[in-house]
Parts: sequence; structure tokens; C-alpha cells
Amino acid sequence: MSKGYEEPSPEFVAAKDDITGDDDGLMKVKMSCGHATDPGVLSAWCRSLLDQGYLKFHCPADVKGEKCRAEWSYQEVRRNASLTEEEQQKFEEKLATVAARFYHDFKECPNCKSFVERRELTNLRVLCIICSSLKAKSFEFCWQCLKPWKGAGTSSERCENMGCRNQALEVLANCKLKDLPGSEIKNCPSIRACPTCGRLIEHMEKCKYVVCPQCHIEFCFACLENARSCQASKGGAYFKYCAKPLAPRQTQIPVWSRK
Repeated sequence: MSKGYEEPSPEFVAAKDDITGDDDGLMKVKMSCGHATDPGVLSAWCRSLLDQGYLKFHCPADVKGEKCRAEWSYQEVRRNASLTEEEQQKFEEKLATVAARFYHDFKECPNCKSFVERRELTNLRVLCIICSSLKAKSFEFCWQCLKPWKGAGTSSERCENMGCRNQALEVLANCKLKDLPGSEIKNCPSIRACPTCGRLIEHMEKCKYVVCPQCHIEFCFACLENARSCQASKGGAYFKYCAKPLAPRQTQIPVWSRK
């Protein structure tokens, strides 16, 4: 008879805490990236990542002035943080909430108030299955203005309800232009939609590279390429022109792919 899978036990080492820098002489748990930390510190760090909306856990240890950023699986965190059953439940509930927000598109139905998932991410005309099931009559609403659908067909811009408009596109169309401080780049839109998830972001810092607070992907505010691609195409480009030209005002809001 084959034995069932047994999860390995945490490995403890005599080392300083690579997350806090403390060297209190106590044994630390060793992570898969080779860095060590106290189980309580590990738990607190991963909870803070979830609270910030991160879906994945990563190592924050300093390595020659840069962050390690090695990814830890939830199974590794659960084991090495010595989570109780109650703590595991809370972690998993939080993970599910964050994952639902990242990979799905939900809004409240204006009729029954239940949360509805939009499966066709470019279609504003949405059918509420709950309403249709309970009342045996279909109920469709506009994803943009959250009013009962008015008009024939579908539209990626608006339905025929009075005042239905994409406010995010209006912001992008009317935001001020700015010269990026300390940079060669002039007349750049001051607000961009993240090219990965579509969240609107206002440029506040000097560097042209911005980290989206929603999807946590770093992109160039000037050419809208991800930071790694922009840097690779033209070295030392933090305050210089990109290899690609300045991207014009955006006229579409990117939709976060679930793939």
C-alpha cells in the first residue's frame, strides 16, 4: 500500500531575520529562496500583502540593494508560518476575495442587488441570471450606467439611457498634459489607464515608470510598454525618451485578461 503524501516539516536555521533584520539569537524558518525569518513575521508580512491586494506572496529580503522578490507558494507560507486552522481559513478567504477581484468582473444588479459576473468583457449589455430565474423574465442592464438596458443591440461605449457615458474615457480625453519632471519627455498625458488592467493612474513621481496599485505591474507612462520591455529596448531610459514614440491619449480602457 502506498503511503499518502506527507508535507515536509519546516526547516529551522540559526540566522538573523532577513525580513526585519533582527538578530535575536532565535531559530528562524528557512524559505525556499534561502532567506530566513520568524514564523510570526512571515505571517504578518503575507497578511500585509493580501491587505494591499497582492495575490502572490514574495520575499522582501534585501539582496545587494535590491529585493529578492522570489515567489512563495501559499502551501509554503502555510507550513512555515505555522498557521492555525483558524488562521488558514482567514488566509484562504482573503485569497479568494483578492482572486475574485483580480480575475473576475462583478457588479451589483440594479434590480435584485445580487452580484453579477460579466463574462463578455467588451459587452455593456448584461443579463442577470438571478432575476431571470426568480421572475421567469429576463432582466438586462447596462454595465456602464447600471440602469435597465435601453436600446437595440450592444455597444462598447454606451447604451441609450440619458447620461450613459464612460467617465474614465472622459478623464483620459480631458486630463492635462505635463512635462515629466527631470525628463526629456514633454506633453505627456498626466493620467493614463494601466495597459494591463485599465485602472486610471495619475503621474505623481519624477520617473516615467509607474507601478499600478491594482495589478502591481510596472509600466512606462510615456510609451505604455511594460517597464522591462521599455528598459530593454533602450538602456538607462528612466528619464529619457523611449525607443517607441510618446503614446497619444488613450481612447479605450484596457480590459484585464483572465488568461
